[in-house]
Amino acid sequence: MPQLGETVAEGKITKWFKVAGDDVKPGDNLFEIETDKTSMEVPSTVAGKLSAINVQVGEVAKVGAVVAVIGSEGDVAAPVPAAAPPKAAQPVAPPPAAAPAKSSPASAVRSYNPPRASSQRATVPFAQRDPFNAVMTPERNFGPAQIGGVSITPLARRLAGERGIDLSRVSGSGPHGRIVARDVEQAAPSTGASALSAGPSAAQVKALYADVPHEEVRVEGIRATIARRLVESKQQVPHFYLTTDLDISRLTAVRQEVNAAQKGNQGDDAKLSLNDFIIKAWAVVLTRVPQANAVWAQDRILRFSRADIGVAVALDEGVITPVIRDVQAKTVSAISAEMRDFAARARDRKLAPGDYQGGSSAISNLGMYGVREFAAVINPPHATILAVGALRRAPVEAEDGSVRFTTLMTVTLSCDHRVLDGAVGAKLLQQFKAIVETPILFLV
Repeated sequence: MPQLGETVAEGKITKWFKVAGDDVKPGDNLFEIETDKTSMEVPSTVAGKLSAINVQVGEVAKVGAVVAVIGSEGDVAAPVPAAAPPKAAQPVAPPPAAAPAKSSPASAVRSYNPPRASSQRATVPFAQRDPFNAVMTPERNFGPAQIGGVSITPLARRLAGERGIDLSRVSGSGPHGRIVARDVEQAAPSTGASALSAGPSAAQVKALYADVPHEEVRVEGIRATIARRLVESKQQVPHFYLTTDLDISRLTAVRQEVNAAQKGNQGDDAKLSLNDFIIKAWAVVLTRVPQANAVWAQDRILRFSRADIGVAVALDEGVITPVIRDVQAKTVSAISAEMRDFAARARDRKLAPGDYQGGSSAISNLGMYGVREFAAVINPPHATILAVGALRRAPVEAEDGSVRFTTLMTVTLSCDHRVLDGAVGAKLLQQFKAIVETPILFLV
């Protein structure tokens, strides 16, 4: 089972293009998998004969699991994937290696082990991996090897990760103050992720509603990923929120004028949405405030010269956030076309991992549902997310003291306090308000 991105932990086999016994060439599609975010076909990288299929259609396999075996022409081949049942008189203990017992072709395939090193690496136990980080990188799974200049052994990092212990609060007893396994074993569990995520079990919750008619819906796929990621974000990211009102009467006038001019050439499908202009303006502002155009990377902050913006797309199963790259350098029309393409492919579950990974910030717009104001949860490792509310007509005081009506929009900026302070967040939102209320500042 291939690794299809840092946040992908497992995949479901939805289709096999080959059956056991078929010849396979490099590039031939072997099977189709469905993850929590996308569906894709997996091709073979070698030539040979498909000897066995270990994971059937509808079954789920962890990343790194062996789902099938491809052998050479000289290897044992068997079209039957299941092992033959043992005879009643067959001894329970396996025969000695020096005198192996005869086996059926199916059982011979079961014992086949490809000698390639890459296949051996793929069988590393999955239980020790963090599904939100690269699976073969122990440092990223269990944290940095040093905190505040104090070294930490790999075993100590692993034990701390499994037990939810904050290593910054542990005193090392090893050479030069190094934190070793016994220090972690003696430390009390922190009140961090593991403690906060504890709650009543499914059986306890169901017992409360035993007499109430209900339907049980399994939490899996996108919804399971959302649950894990949001818990991770709210527990580990110190959020703070900034809110302001934007006068977007001039921006809505520009949008109407552009759509009227394009109507005869491209039709209604090419209409620009207000969200397209917001995405462009947000990208421009992020490049002007580089302290905020950044992500958190544990012991460092990564700042970017370009703005890659994730835009939340609502699906029946949950929300996915495809990322538009280098937004500040694109026209609003190009942004609109790319966003329509992302939305269509997201609904068909055809987004590739590269379409929704990375980014330096994100936008969530619930204005079309009539929501006036809300605060969005940051998507790590991002440091910011902009929540966009609905338009409304409201009275404001003019410069001469009279009252006039205008179009307002409320936006709320969620910030990671580890990356930017309140003053930087306020500056970012102030500049965003300025260019949205004067569209010429970001459209030229």
